[in-house]
Amino acid sequence: MARITMREAISQAMWEEMERDPNVFILGEEVGVWGGSYAVTKGFYDHFGGERVRDTPIAEAAIIGAAIGSAMTGLRPIAELMTINFAFSAMDHIVNEAAKLHYMFGGQFVLPLVIRAVGGGGRQLGATHSQTPDAIFAHFPGLKVISPGTPADAKGLLKASIRSNDPVLFIENATLYQVRGEVPDGDYIVPIGKSTIQRPGKDVTIVTYSKGLEISMKAAEELAKDGIEAEIVDLRSLRPLDIGPVIESFKKTNRAVIVEEGWKSYGVGAEVSSRIYEQAFDYVDAPVVRVAQKEVPLPYNRALEQSALPQPADVVAAVREVL
Repeated sequence: MARITMREAISQAMWEEMERDPNVFILGEEVGVWGGSYAVTKGFYDHFGGERVRDTPIAEAAIIGAAIGSAMTGLRPIAELMTINFAFSAMDHIVNEAAKLHYMFGGQFVLPLVIRAVGGGGRQLGATHSQTPDAIFAHFPGLKVISPGTPADAKGLLKASIRSNDPVLFIENATLYQVRGEVPDGDYIVPIGKSTIQRPGKDVTIVTYSKGLEISMKAAEELAKDGIEAEIVDLRSLRPLDIGPVIESFKKTNRAVIVEEGWKSYGVGAEVSSRIYEQAFDYVDAPVVRVAQKEVPLPYNRALEQSALPQPADVVAAVREVL
């Protein structure tokens, strides 16, 4: 296995799928000649050509609309949105068309569409470019929502998404592109909708995904110095949501902390904690605690931005609270 960055893993997944299937193509703003805003598609235009790596106008509704149309007629588009914040400009296409057309037409056609979007804060891009609205999109049946926290999962889940016959929103956290990890070579696939244990433990269950995984792993290392062993469950997919490993872990530890970068109100943590209470109430030894972003538009100032985002120290404090 090679040790590569998240950026390289995502790029590798798309390159391999485009080599494998001539129906796969990429479209989005500056994905071609420029190589993508985050250099994920660097070199693609020269290798695959302008027919399969298409630069588009700055018009998210047009990007997603074109992708939906091409998917309905047999192609497998990968539509890149420069940031998930711009997905709001294409909201109707994503949640009222992509998510529903297969169902509304009685399954007469499939919609093999992947929407790649960069999310999260921490890069001083201001309040309207630094949001984590994952829970909003995960609310809609018919749309798969994936947000990996490791390079290996990024590659395996993206390849699975491209091969899926359902529309997938694939969310990449902007601050994880440089994270390195071991990634299997070749045709490596991770099933969509399967949570996994990223760190075994016995004292408390930490449930998280994406950037929250990095934060939680750092917190677990700190807690281990005091003999506290946290088990970390990585959701990886928000829809479908695999709650089984969460419940299984909670029944062992009887305590849970949920970590997400989005806001706490109406968030992923609210859904997960509700399911813990519904499915494992008899095992609850302490209230479930949620760690999330402060309930403000994210500041531009770096010190203020970092103070608003969840940090490892916040997770450590939450774990000590439930213990």
